[in-house]
Amino acid sequence: MYEQSGALLRGHFVLSSGRHADTYLQSALVLMDLGNAERLARALVEKLPAGFACDYVCAPAIGGLVIGQEVARLLKKPYIFTERKHGVMQLRRGFRLFAGARVLIVEDVVTTGGSVKECAMVVDRAGGRVVQILALVDRAPETDKGFPAPFAALLDLSVPSWAPEACPLCRDPEAGPPVRPGSRQA
Repeated sequence: MYEQSGALLRGHFVLSSGRHADTYLQSALVLMDLGNAERLARALVEKLPAGFACDYVCAPAIGGLVIGQEVARLLKKPYIFTERKHGVMQLRRGFRLFAGARVLIVEDVVTTGGSVKECAMVVDRAGGRVVQILALVDRAPETDKGFPAPFAALLDLSVPSWAPEACPLCRDPEAGPPVRPGSRQA
């Protein structure tokens, strides 16, 4: 779906984590087709363990917004999201959790897992507890993300990424300067 939607990009990119990569997955291009969004959400729900239960579905903005809402719709659960204000991830817009609420976090693409961990900390501070984490793509399946709950992705896609000072593309004049196609800008 990413390839068919023109959402598998090649070039020189700065990821949300600040790391550099030669491949970028622009989930918004895949999810703008609501048929794709529904099919992907159904596939994510199928990844949930037997007997799974949650009280809320939560997604970190911006990448997880569309797929999180689709998963919540299928599970018939309330949907909330976290977003950054002045660089700090938080619940806004009047969203609240009741004490002990079981929360499923849904994200589009995970590399280091930073946004998911920030989202999980917000859930914890709001009195909830993360019981499962789902993502469309895990860009670094070989790394332990340190998530507070079980994690599953539809696709494990090992894509190299580098700290800016170690990025081979930055030393290649033909690669050009890195671009930030994601939601978190410098």
